[in-house]
Amino acid sequence: MFALTIGPGYYLALSAMLFIIGAIGLLIRRNPLIMFMCIELMLNAANLAFIAFGKEMDDLGGQISVLFVLVVAAAEVVIGLAIVVAVMRRRPKATIDDVSVLRG
Repeated sequence: MFALTIGPGYYLALSAMLFIIGAIGLLIRRNPLIMFMCIELMLNAANLAFIAFGKEMDDLGGQISVLFVLVVAAAEVVIGLAIVVAVMRRRPKATIDDVSVLRG
């Protein structure tokens, strides 16, 4: 029986596809919640690439970078989602172009 080994190239290809899907979604959609999800998808694609490179080079630097990216992503979600939910409560059909909603 042949053993299938999955090398770092497969992980990097998956990471590139996820990043492209996130970038396209970010550029096309105007809903703020969808845009946040696309940004999170792009950050997770970068995390996958960091892990793949770290595993290939036998270095913990990739995993440490992922830890920092996850901390930044968590902070972004907390602050950004609070702003988006506040805007969406005030105007349910708001898009990202409605910046005047944030004025007091």
